[in-house]
Amino acid sequence: MADKVKWGIDPAHSELTFRIKHLMISHVSGRFTEFDGSVYTTDEDFSTAEVDFWVNPASITTGNADRDAHLKGPDFFDVENHKEINATLNTIEVVDGDGSFDLFVDVTIKGIKKQLRMGAEFGGVAKDPWGNHKAGLTISGKINRKDFGLNWNSVLESGGVLVGEEVALHLVLQLVKQS
Repeated sequence: MADKVKWGIDPAHSELTFRIKHLMISHVSGRFTEFDGSVYTTDEDFSTAEVDFWVNPASITTGNADRDAHLKGPDFFDVENHKEINATLNTIEVVDGDGSFDLFVDVTIKGIKKQLRMGAEFGGVAKDPWGNHKAGLTISGKINRKDFGLNWNSVLESGGVLVGEEVALHLVLQLVKQS
């Protein structure tokens, strides 16, 4: 009989980053520093994964304190009223036999829930020098920020806008098998 395996996120070896157009000519990058989740698999088969994931939007950092304060405010994440971003894995489709998956994830930002399609690469499972079983996943995708009520923008003299609508997300996870 197959065993249910619980995995925890190793925060020292995981990251959640994003990138968005700025002035329509370059990009601004940032990251969230506080996130966690629960992952359950059947044995070590990640095509069977059940995932619940949360992010603290107040942990956003772009390297600019004024911009970070604006992003935390009511024009964007409104962290006073919305303490978490949530994601729940809905469906996994195996793309190939080499660890590529399409993930269909229900994401909730500011109380607005949308299903996103994201690509995932499973790096495998390895034992670290201390005897811990670790698994590696890289997940990438894009969201339209306006779909989640992150609507603020400013029109430029050139006719463009200050901030793009499409946000590229990149999540690198190192998971630790729980006993």
